[in-house]
Parts: sequence; C-alpha cells; structure tokens
Amino acid sequence: MLMGEFHHAIDSKGRLIIPAKFREQLADQFVLTRGMDGCLFGYPASEWQQLEEKLQQLPLTKRDARAFVRFFYSAATECEFDHQGRIVIPKSLRQHAELTKKCVVVGVSNRFEIWSEERWNKFSEQAEENFDDIAENMIDFGL
Repeated sequence: MLMGEFHHAIDSKGRLIIPAKFREQLADQFVLTRGMDGCLFGYPASEWQQLEEKLQQLPLTKRDARAFVRFFYSAATECEFDHQGRIVIPKSLRQHAELTKKCVVVGVSNRFEIWSEERWNKFSEQAEENFDDIAENMIDFGL
C-alpha cells in the first residue's frame, strides 16, 4: 500500500526523487500518466495491468469513454529509477502538472500522485475546509 506525503524538488532535467518507501513497492518499473485535478498518477505494473483490463471494457461507442482512454493512454510512459532513486518525468507530463521546482509525492493506496507544491497546497486547504462534508458523502460509496 502506498501512503504518506513527501516533499522533493524536481531538477531542470525533469528528474524527481521517488521516496524509498514507494520504490520498494514499485519494484523496477511503473507507469506514469496524467491524473485528475492537475496531478500525475503513478501505478505499479500489476496495478496498471488491472486498470488496463477495466479500461478495455469501456464501450467504444461512448464518446466520453473514448476521450478518457485517449487522454489517459496518450501520456502514459513506463518509468525506471536511476541509481539515486530518481525518475525522469517527460516534458508533457511536467507541463500537465505544472511541475517546476517544488513537488509533493503522495501515496494513495494502489497508486501515487505527483503534484506541484502550489496545487497540492490549494487542494489540501480546500479538502481540509470541506472534510466533514466529504466524509459524510462517503456513505454513498459504502463507507
């Protein structure tokens, strides 16, 4: 399980340290792609395969399904760690998430997310202000 919040800097070549705690669970390779809310999603290979199976079941005849799959896959890239535990984030993904210097790597159960520090702080503030309302609505999802 991936969890926790870690602050790191991305360098001018797009290299970012992934926390050692995450690297142990990601093994040698994982997939990085565009995420929701202006962040990036990183999936261990096994989780990516499960997600792919679900995405393949989406109806080709539905415009939203086609758009989502295109958007999601077109930016996906396999990543490997260098000897310092860093990954190189492609320019298109850095632009999507507005990653320039300070980043936040967040564990979210079966995936991790990479945020610009500025976007993460805005998201966190809003979520904290509305946490009670959000928690009450989780009953709709069986929690």
